[in-house]
Amino acid sequence: MGVKAYLKKEFIDLVRTKMIFLVYIFPSLVLLLFGGGIKLSVNHIRTVIVDYDNSKISNDIAQKYVASKYFDVEFLNNEKEAFKLLKNGKKDLLIIFPQNFSKNLIKDKAEAGIFVDGAFPFRGLMIENYAKGVFLSLIPNKIKLDYRFLYNPSLRDENSIVPGVIGLALLIAPAILAALLIVKEKENGTIFNFYSSKVSKTSFIIAKLLPPFLLHFVNVFILFLIAVYIFEVPFRGSFLLYVIASIFYLIVSIGIGLLVSVITSTQIAALILTILITLIPGFLYSGIIMPISSMSGEAYIEAHLFPVMYYNHLIYDAFLGGVGFNSTLNLKYLLILFLYGVFLILIGSLLLRKGER
Repeated sequence: MGVKAYLKKEFIDLVRTKMIFLVYIFPSLVLLLFGGGIKLSVNHIRTVIVDYDNSKISNDIAQKYVASKYFDVEFLNNEKEAFKLLKNGKKDLLIIFPQNFSKNLIKDKAEAGIFVDGAFPFRGLMIENYAKGVFLSLIPNKIKLDYRFLYNPSLRDENSIVPGVIGLALLIAPAILAALLIVKEKENGTIFNFYSSKVSKTSFIIAKLLPPFLLHFVNVFILFLIAVYIFEVPFRGSFLLYVIASIFYLIVSIGIGLLVSVITSTQIAALILTILITLIPGFLYSGIIMPISSMSGEAYIEAHLFPVMYYNHLIYDAFLGGVGFNSTLNLKYLLILFLYGVFLILIGSLLLRKGER
């Protein structure tokens, strides 16, 4: 049985088992669920304001909170009752304007209380920054800050989440399919056809890994269309960079699947192991939730040892940055992805023996 025969057999099996539909449903579903479900911004912050000053300045600040889409404001006259609501989890933010707040403000000695529910640290820090922002926008300062948000000026969650989720989807799905196609032969006993045939190990590996690559290469374009037309993520960079980076990344992904298939003998074991070594590290080190630059110690090293960091840097540049091939760092990361994929395929090929162990 030659390479063409193996390829024909694989595609027939994928259609017969209807797994070919899963090839396109799973990555798209991951992008739709994660892209629309992960929210980094904080809206509708349950806020209570206690104003003991009742001055024009304190009222202007309070009304600024009322007019903002980020805060749902309630006014109380008793701070003990307000603290009780915060303690019971019914409010997220408490702001207290003390007496003589406006008079002290003229003397540059004004103080106001901002109390945040810090049960969830990330959310608590976001609420704190939002609350401070309202004060800084209204209270005169000696220094006027002129700041702008680059690359994502609208601060849309979709713009920062969706490109990263593409990297996650293209890491998990091809690796799973590549691992299952080889392990299936072991579990069904049909691997002995390969052991006893004259088909070389190289031809066998090509026949097994080419279908996952070709099928998921189509996903590269499907996910792009979902990102641009459903989530309306802007694409400012090089489409060629996006495609080339995705090709190298697919090689990395199916290389992981090849390694998993070498050390497992059942499809369920291959499935679980592939998910463990792709989903968890892929999510942690993708930069979706926490920037890689803010990591330190072992986490920083592990992020640089995992391929998703390099791909996501390239894909974020393709969607939001627009530097493209003019960046030496982009070229460096492309080379790293290529070498990473070649290394995984080479190691997997060496470990896969033609013969019963």
